[in-house]
Order: sequence, then structure tokens, then C-alpha cells
Amino acid sequence: MNQRIVAAPAELPGFARNTLNLADSSLGAVIVAVSDEFFAPGPRMIDPAPPVFVADLYDDNGKWMDGWETRRRRDTGHDWCIIRLAYAGIIDGVDIDTSFFTGNFPPAASLEACFSPAGDPGADTHWHILFEPIDLSGDRHHFQAVSARGPWTHLRLNLFPDGGIARLRVYGSPYCEWQSRSADEECDLLALENGGRQVAWSDAHYGEPMRLLRPGRGINMGDGWETRRRREPGNDWCILQLGHPGIISEIIVDTAHFKGNFPARCSIQAALVQDSTDKALITQSMFWKTLLPEQPLGADRVHSFRDIEALGTISHIRFNIMPDGGVSRLRLRGRISR
Repeated sequence: MNQRIVAAPAELPGFARNTLNLADSSLGAVIVAVSDEFFAPGPRMIDPAPPVFVADLYDDNGKWMDGWETRRRRDTGHDWCIIRLAYAGIIDGVDIDTSFFTGNFPPAASLEACFSPAGDPGADTHWHILFEPIDLSGDRHHFQAVSARGPWTHLRLNLFPDGGIARLRVYGSPYCEWQSRSADEECDLLALENGGRQVAWSDAHYGEPMRLLRPGRGINMGDGWETRRRREPGNDWCILQLGHPGIISEIIVDTAHFKGNFPARCSIQAALVQDSTDKALITQSMFWKTLLPEQPLGADRVHSFRDIEALGTISHIRFNIMPDGGVSRLRLRGRISR
């Protein structure tokens, strides 16, 4: 049997913590075009799973690699790949990951972006330079901060001159045109596509709280926020920020696929936070007012709550689960506050 090695997680810089990977194919990011993908196809580069290396695995074109890899160039050009982001977004930084590419990584790479919400870019599209070519090394993460604020819908990754990239991760937040939305429109203010984000949590042994905000229902038990089995007093919790401050009318807690490990109960505290830091919110959240009193939860089902406290406009919540366990999705439907 071929040995299969999974890349170890990286120590993330500040811009990559608690942000969304806008180039995640499971959220809808796609490869629009590539100059070449002889050795490995472009879509592997935006797979959210960690890259793997399988010794002695080959296909018809050569060594199988978990990423995007072009053939060896014999001219003066360079290779490129165009990615449509999962959501139009503001980019804080990227990770160009060359894990397991040791003798076949590009010596350098640059990144460009455009805003093309009506469709994929064409020959006359104006591309903005996010950063000029940077040097790359083999089998390592290359974190690069981005200062151009955008918003952007597409990226063009340039390799100089050729080679392979295991993963491209694009850290940022979805761009929402809240001013164009009606104040009477109800939406999920906590959804990823509306700018909801994770702030802090007590435990995320089996999955971070960001998964609570993903679209649709969970696909399996791994697609949700799940904590370890608690062996001490207390309960688990996570702090989440709404995409826009608003007034909540309905709360939905979905325990899809969690059957022997769902929380016994849950509650939600909330507040309108106007000036704080993520770290300070951990302490402050203990004293926030109750939005949803403790409610019993069941296995593998959708729980809808409309009998909630009238707290007015809120921007952050503390989601408490008693004592531990897993939840697939959390929705806070309501109207934005101007």
C-alpha cells in the first residue's frame, strides 16, 4: 500500500485568523481558466482539505501531485490561473502553499485581482496588482498580506515560469452592499455570504464555529462545530459576529448528523458592540443579556425559535451549548439596522 502523508497545519498570521478562505471550492470558488495543467489540474489547488502526498503514485502524465502543476516551459512565457472567488470579497492576505512540491515549485509568483460581478473576466478586463512577484521555496507556506481593499471577484495567480502549487488560500471577508438592501428585507445576518464571522470559542477539537455559518445543511458530522467531551464543570461556547447589526426575529439551530453527540441544551446571549477587540469580547460576553433562554435540543433535527427576547439591535452573540457536543448550523434571521 502506498504511504499517504497529510500536510501539517501552519501557524497562521494575524490576517488569516478568524477570516474566511474566499478561494474554498466547497463554498463555490472555481477555476475559470489555466494556461496549462499537464501534471495536476487547477481545481486541486482550491480544495479546502490539507494537501497530501502519496508515495509511488503515478498517472499517465507522471507523478501524482495534490495541487496545480504545469509542464516544464521551454519558452519565455509564464503560467497563470484565474480563480472566481466563492464570494466577492475584501482580501486581507493569501497563503501560497507549496507543500510536497520540492523540485517542481515555481521560483516566484505574483497575484492580480479584478472586480467583475457580471461575469468572468475577458480580454479587456483591467487587472489590479495585489503584489509583485515574490520568491517561493519548496514545501512551505508563503503568507503574503494584501493592502488593496477591493472588493474583488476574481484572482489571477502568475507562476514564474512554471511549476506546482499545492494550495492557494485567500483570507478575507465577503463584500455585502448593505446600503442597497431594504431595511424591511429579512435575511440570515450570521451567514458567511452576509459577512458573519467567528470571533472566539472555548473548544473546537473536531471543527471550528465558522462551519456553523456555511450555506445549506451540513453534509455529514464533520461539517459543523463540535467540541471534545467535557470532563469538567461548565459548558462550551463560541462568540460570533453578525455581518451587519440588526434585529433578530428567528433563531434556527440545526443538529443535522449529530445523533449521539448533540448538546443537551443551548442558549444565546447578545449585545451591540461598538468598540472592542476580539480578545476583550471573551470576558465581556459573559455579561451580555439573554437573547434566547436555555432550550432543549434533539438529535439530527432543525430547531426553530421565535419566542426570543426583544434586545433591539445586536452585532455579536455568544452561543452556549450545554455541556458540549456538536451543532451543524446556526441561523439568525432578522432585519438590518441602519
